[in-house]
Amino acid sequence: MSITPFPKHGRSRPDILAHMQTLRQRDLNWQEGKVFSLVFYAGEEANQVIHDAYNLFFSENGLNPTAFPSLRQFETEVVGMSAALLGGDAQVVGNMTSGGTESILMTVLTAREWAKTHKPHVQQPEIVLPLSAHPAFAKAAHYFGVKAVRTPVGADLRADVTAVTQAITPNTILIVGSAPSYPHGVVDPIAELAALAQQHEILCHVDACVGGFMLPFVQKLGYAIPDFDFRVPGVTSISADLHKYGYAAKGASLILYRNRDIRRHQLFADTDWPGGIYASPTMAGTRPGGAIAAAWAIMQHLGEEGYVQIARQVMETAVALRQGIAQIPGLKVLGDPPMSLMAIGSDDLNVYEVGDEMGLRGWHLDRQQFPPSLHLTVNYAHIHQKDAFLQDLAAAAAAARKPALRKLGNSLILGAARTATRILPAKWVSRLTGKASGLVGASGDGLPQRSAAMYGMMGSLPNRGDLHEVVLDLVEQFTEAADGKP
Repeated sequence: MSITPFPKHGRSRPDILAHMQTLRQRDLNWQEGKVFSLVFYAGEEANQVIHDAYNLFFSENGLNPTAFPSLRQFETEVVGMSAALLGGDAQVVGNMTSGGTESILMTVLTAREWAKTHKPHVQQPEIVLPLSAHPAFAKAAHYFGVKAVRTPVGADLRADVTAVTQAITPNTILIVGSAPSYPHGVVDPIAELAALAQQHEILCHVDACVGGFMLPFVQKLGYAIPDFDFRVPGVTSISADLHKYGYAAKGASLILYRNRDIRRHQLFADTDWPGGIYASPTMAGTRPGGAIAAAWAIMQHLGEEGYVQIARQVMETAVALRQGIAQIPGLKVLGDPPMSLMAIGSDDLNVYEVGDEMGLRGWHLDRQQFPPSLHLTVNYAHIHQKDAFLQDLAAAAAAARKPALRKLGNSLILGAARTATRILPAKWVSRLTGKASGLVGASGDGLPQRSAAMYGMMGSLPNRGDLHEVVLDLVEQFTEAADGKP
């Protein structure tokens, strides 16, 4: 890692902002409505509301609720409004967090601590996760010494209830379902999973980080959405991101519990510190007041009518995209997603090639695996882009179908990688693949313009442990490789 000299002299505000704008030119231009992940946008008026609210409480700190009672009231009301939206009653409690990952971390920590009281015989706690569950659950299990037991999904890409049933052991403390799952946008059979949890007297968490502030409004519009929230007996906690379809400022999420007895196991207090009594409900100590205030403000600004109107336009766009994708030869939407998330797959095209072609046309689509697919999270930012997207997608599919010298080169690379996996030690393969994947399709700024060969190469590794090391190498590169060039 290169050393960046600490500035000796201050710079003017215009100079700093100009430099930042220059660096920003390399970022994805989400304002054009061509980015199908990472950013959620509800229009300029709503955007201004959250900006103003955030800036109004820019310096305030949610760590101490007695110092800033306004933040305490905002958070309490956000939790209360969200609990009502998600089928809760007056017993439901919760807290705001920095994002879905922190909400999920709190879920797993709470389950572990709950089990110490209610299942003291459990020495190695386990949580059962469908393969489609968010990696934050595995991250939490890694952090907190809990075993994550993965189960397959069915042909419909939803959690396989039989597989979950078979995975439950005397050490199981938590079952997880998604509403919807991020990769394919389908809603797991929450009622059946929650019934299993009740039967075994364990906890059941619904990860509604993506769908929590969309599914209730989609239901109100008359779309067929299975029950997934606190109306389902046996559901003991729900995570829901305000900064996704709640259209709040980042980072703002919620973790909700059916009652105080469960949430009690999340809380932390240290009464022996010389600096005074320290208590914290969630992972973070300091919590940005702006994120709390902005979440409250956007909920007040849009109200149920505003969210329903946005949901109507988003769903009309999502339905049009699904119908249009079905008309493009070689492409299909995987499963039967009831909301506005979907995955584009193919039985005869390399969808990663399709993704590369879309990237050249200015569209940002996440690549997925098991099976190979391209991810779409449709939100209000995309309602005017469906025709342009479908036109470019059809052209991208046609281009991916045509033979090309570059594709032959990719095939040779993949063939060499597969040969290497058979004759070289696994560590050598990991190192070679890691170096090669950083070279495939690299552009002048170090970002890959084409990733089809890289994804194919990753799939050729002899085991997932090798891939794990390659990805960690890439994480290190991205966190350390600031070259200082505009």
